[in-house]
Amino acid sequence: MDVQKFIEEQTAELKRLVGKETAINALSGGVDSAVCTVLAHRALGSQLKTVFVDNALMREGEPELVVELFERMGIPVEVVDARSEFLGALKGLMDPEKKRHAITRTFYENVFGKLVRDSGAKVLIHGTILTDIEETVAGIKRQHNILSQLGIDPEKEYGYRVFEPLKTLRKDGVRSVAVALDMPDELIRRIPFPGPALAARIVGEVTGDRLETVRKATAIVEEELRDSGAFQYLAALLSDRATGMRDGKREYGQIIVVRCIESVDARTATATELSWEKLNRICSRIVEIPGVSRCLYDLTPKPPATVEYI
Repeated sequence: MDVQKFIEEQTAELKRLVGKETAINALSGGVDSAVCTVLAHRALGSQLKTVFVDNALMREGEPELVVELFERMGIPVEVVDARSEFLGALKGLMDPEKKRHAITRTFYENVFGKLVRDSGAKVLIHGTILTDIEETVAGIKRQHNILSQLGIDPEKEYGYRVFEPLKTLRKDGVRSVAVALDMPDELIRRIPFPGPALAARIVGEVTGDRLETVRKATAIVEEELRDSGAFQYLAALLSDRATGMRDGKREYGQIIVVRCIESVDARTATATELSWEKLNRICSRIVEIPGVSRCLYDLTPKPPATVEYI
């Protein structure tokens, strides 16, 4: 791929599509949405409205970190508090696809739909990449940002057009574009993070307490594996429980699974061979989280497993 040519073509198409109107995009902080934001800002400047939707499902301190990184690039980001809307939509849901659908519906119909209407934007810029499309169309799992590929007409359903500048690229291609755009290294090398955020790492119902548990485990895993060189690493919370002991008493505690993988584009993956010392330290820290009695390491490749748990 000729990266400079790709950037020129996408910025030109954005200018043509938006014209003198306003465009809007939701920034999650991942490299896909970050590249879309920088591309769109380069093409549109003040005609672009960028929002970060706080859906209660993000990592600790994520809104503040994302806003600060983009302020350094001269790109304003508005944080929208939608925590209660998303937690309300997920209440009582156990099925993975129902949870993904609830997140999609809440985002597009309620939270983001209102933002688009209030802004007057006619074009939504999406960070969809080729792997998202392939996995959704194949029925492996529905990605939250897939619309037209499933026969959903966003202009008819929600009142805006969608532009997907990265839909022909995989993750390695997106990172190449990020480098060419001279984006900060913290953004270029950020590990992939799912659209449904931590909801994709909770098997069973998503509640405030369960989110807090997986959020703490995520912070530990990311701190410990930041220098591992792995493609992606994460913590997932299972729905089962296991008997344990704490302070000499029986505890029927929660189970955290740690996943660390090697991959190029997320289509296939293998487990990273971490040292026993590293695994032992991660485990020791995770079982200190209140209510967690077991910590497991996932060796399953993709396929047959997917990267995320939901």
